[in-house]
Amino acid sequence: MIYKQNSVRAGSVVLPLVLCMLISATAISQKPRARDLGIPFSGQPGKLNAITDVAGVEVGYATIISGEGENVVGKGPVRTGVTAIFPRGKAKKFSPVYANWYSLNGNGEMTGTTWVTESGFLETPIMITNTNSVGTVRQAVLEWYVDTDWYRGEPWWYTYPVVAETYDGFLNDIYGFHVKKEHVMEAIDNAAGGSLAEGNVGGGTGMMCLGFKGGTGTASRQFRIGETEYTLGVLVQANFGAKFNLTIAGVPVGRELIDTLNYELKKPPMSSRQEGDGSIIVVVATDAPLLPHQLKRIAQRVPLGIGNVGGRGSNGSGDIFIAFSTANEQAFNREATVQVETLPNDQMNRLFQSTVEAVEEAIVNAMVAAEDMEGINGNKAYAIPHDLLVETLRKYNRVGNPDPR
Repeated sequence: MIYKQNSVRAGSVVLPLVLCMLISATAISQKPRARDLGIPFSGQPGKLNAITDVAGVEVGYATIISGEGENVVGKGPVRTGVTAIFPRGKAKKFSPVYANWYSLNGNGEMTGTTWVTESGFLETPIMITNTNSVGTVRQAVLEWYVDTDWYRGEPWWYTYPVVAETYDGFLNDIYGFHVKKEHVMEAIDNAAGGSLAEGNVGGGTGMMCLGFKGGTGTASRQFRIGETEYTLGVLVQANFGAKFNLTIAGVPVGRELIDTLNYELKKPPMSSRQEGDGSIIVVVATDAPLLPHQLKRIAQRVPLGIGNVGGRGSNGSGDIFIAFSTANEQAFNREATVQVETLPNDQMNRLFQSTVEAVEEAIVNAMVAAEDMEGINGNKAYAIPHDLLVETLRKYNRVGNPDPR
């Protein structure tokens, strides 16, 4: 969607549109999601079917959309943004969580991860943006720590912000460096629990996925281990894959729609994009008590969900994942010995299954929520057409039918 108006109305308030439009996580009315179209998925989702089903997790977006037509570096068109994820919410300030990460294919970036593995803790929010804005976002987060006393009076502190990226240069003036400190602050300020907007929002604004428009998506699963109910949630920034491989609910949707609404390239971008190039960032949150080495095992299951929808870990794709647990809130202590709880490895299969299920659904949710977007030089990415998607699933008798897996 290209915003040409001088203002946009949100409820009874008229908001000015000058260079960009900033959209909070909850400001957009909820669009149809994959389940609303009758697409079947395995597993039991949480109440919101979102990463925010994990208590305490907050998500915020800054969405930057301006200009149209020929790309003028530094002026646009602009189709990009920032996503902020707080494991325990902003109010907790410095409250580290056990975490770990995994890379299926490393043609991408997620800063701060070497210390996550070394220490076992994620000490910061997780930020996601476009490839060329990682440095800006990282610097802005550091300044936000200073301004808000993130480290709660510590006289001597150091930190490594976790900032991930995917490439939006097909639609966005990525070499114009349009993400600024104020956009990072906007995403942080907007971070909240509750229902989340999906598709063309936040860091996912200018992204494409498996031959169609992609972006931001989320999903969750609830399950019992013994007498205790746990929640696992996922947020993806999906910008990967070849259309030929797109599979939804076991149906070869990409092959069925191979000649439908292909990307329009009006003028060659500044870099050559190969089919299947792109990246995907996946954030997995759970309230199950897991230690860092167990969270590594969770992150290593993410590619199975990506593979279910057609991801192949292409050479040009940065497929990087991070998982954290909000349990054991008192685990981080610089001075005292602490006691923590953990699930035994033999009880982790349900978490593995939930990870795969939620990742698969979050990617499809991102595609279903996405809208057609025209960007630099008139380049256009089309959203997957809901009617043709449902028609294709119906052809294979998969609409509304239980997932057999």
